Amino acid sequence: MKGLLWFGKMLTLLFWWVVLVNLFVPLGQPFEWLIHFGALALLGLHVVELVAFNRRLRGRSHPWFDRLQILLTGIFHVVSIPRVGPAPTA
Repeated sequence: MKGLLWFGKMLTLLFWWVVLVNLFVPLGQPFEWLIHFGALALLGLHVVELVAFNRRLRGRSHPWFDRLQILLTGIFHVVSIPRVGPAPTA
Protein backbone atom coordinates (compact mmCIF):
# COMPACT_ATOMS: atom_id res chain seq x y z
CA MET A 1 0.00 0.00 0.00
CA LYS A 2 2.85 2.35 0.84
CA GLY A 3 4.40 1.83 -2.60
CA LEU A 4 1.08 2.61 -4.29
CA LEU A 5 0.75 5.85 -2.31
CA TRP A 6 4.30 6.81 -3.25
CA PHE A 7 3.60 6.06 -6.92
CA GLY A 8 0.42 8.15 -6.84
CA LYS A 9 2.25 11.06 -5.23
CA MET A 10 4.97 10.90 -7.88
CA LEU A 11 2.42 10.85 -10.72
CA THR A 12 0.63 13.84 -9.22
CA LEU A 13 3.90 15.75 -8.86
CA LEU A 14 4.74 14.86 -12.46
CA PHE A 15 1.42 16.38 -13.54
CA TRP A 16 2.18 19.60 -11.61
CA TRP A 17 5.61 19.68 -13.29
CA VAL A 18 3.90 19.42 -16.71
CA VAL A 19 1.61 22.31 -15.69
CA LEU A 20 4.62 24.47 -14.76
CA VAL A 21 6.42 23.63 -17.98
CA ASN A 22 3.25 24.44 -19.91
CA LEU A 23 3.16 27.89 -18.31
CA PHE A 24 6.62 28.78 -19.60
CA VAL A 25 6.71 26.76 -22.84
CA PRO A 26 3.11 26.39 -24.01
CA LEU A 27 2.27 23.19 -25.79
CA GLY A 28 0.28 23.25 -28.99
CA GLN A 29 -3.46 23.72 -29.04
CA PRO A 30 -5.68 22.14 -27.67
CA PHE A 31 -3.25 20.63 -25.14
CA GLU A 32 -2.30 23.98 -23.61
CA TRP A 33 -5.88 24.75 -22.56
CA LEU A 34 -6.63 21.17 -21.56
CA ILE A 35 -3.66 21.17 -19.19
CA HIS A 36 -4.74 24.53 -17.72
CA PHE A 37 -8.30 23.29 -17.24
CA GLY A 38 -7.09 20.03 -15.68
CA ALA A 39 -4.80 21.93 -13.32
CA LEU A 40 -7.61 24.21 -12.17
CA ALA A 41 -9.94 21.25 -11.67
CA LEU A 42 -7.32 19.30 -9.70
CA LEU A 43 -6.42 22.32 -7.58
CA GLY A 44 -10.10 22.86 -6.81
CA LEU A 45 -10.49 19.22 -5.81
CA HIS A 46 -7.42 19.41 -3.57
CA VAL A 47 -8.80 22.55 -1.87
CA VAL A 48 -12.05 20.68 -1.18
CA GLU A 49 -10.01 17.79 0.28
CA LEU A 50 -8.04 20.24 2.42
CA VAL A 51 -11.23 21.69 3.87
CA ALA A 52 -12.84 18.27 4.33
CA PHE A 53 -9.87 16.69 6.11
CA ASN A 54 -8.66 19.74 8.04
CA ARG A 55 -9.70 18.19 11.36
CA ARG A 56 -7.25 15.30 10.81
CA LEU A 57 -4.36 17.77 10.80
CA ARG A 58 -4.93 18.85 14.40
CA GLY A 59 -2.19 17.66 16.68
CA ARG A 60 0.24 17.03 13.83
CA SER A 61 3.77 18.35 14.31
CA HIS A 62 3.78 20.33 11.03
CA PRO A 63 0.16 20.99 9.95
CA TRP A 64 1.12 23.63 7.37
CA PHE A 65 3.50 21.23 5.66
CA ASP A 66 0.69 18.66 5.61
CA ARG A 67 -1.62 21.25 4.05
CA LEU A 68 0.95 21.96 1.34
CA GLN A 69 1.29 18.24 0.65
CA ILE A 70 -2.50 17.90 0.39
CA LEU A 71 -2.59 20.79 -2.08
CA LEU A 72 0.09 19.08 -4.17
CA THR A 73 -0.79 15.39 -3.91
CA GLY A 74 -4.35 15.36 -2.56
CA ILE A 75 -5.85 12.13 -1.33
CA PHE A 76 -2.54 10.29 -1.60
CA HIS A 77 -1.27 12.32 1.36
CA VAL A 78 -4.57 12.26 3.26
CA VAL A 79 -4.57 8.46 3.29
CA SER A 80 -1.05 8.41 4.76
CA ILE A 81 -2.09 10.53 7.78
CA PRO A 82 -2.92 8.29 10.75
CA ARG A 83 -6.38 8.73 12.25
CA VAL A 84 -6.56 10.21 15.72
CA GLY A 85 -9.53 9.02 17.67
CA PRO A 86 -10.62 7.98 21.13
CA ALA A 87 -8.69 5.20 22.78
CA PRO A 88 -10.32 1.79 22.35
CA THR A 89 -12.08 0.55 25.44
CA ALA A 90 -11.38 -2.94 26.69
